[in-house]
Amino acid sequence: MPKDDYMQCVGIVKESRGNGNFLVWVDELKIDVSCTLSGKIRKNSIKILDGDKVSVDVSTYETSKGRITYRFKN
Repeated sequence: MPKDDYMQCVGIVKESRGNGNFLVWVDELKIDVSCTLSGKIRKNSIKILDGDKVSVDVSTYETSKGRITYRFKN
């Protein structure tokens, strides 16, 4: 995705679906977004659990899909 084609939002992980797929509630958009993990998170083996606060890049073309780019420390 080019840099202009996504929105950065903050959300909370609702459900882990396996294989690096998650369901994230994005409060700014008031929708659930189906997200995958970015390459840096996979490479560094960062664990993401239900209830974690994460940064999500949501596609402007299809707001139901996105990518988790950062996990905030609790």
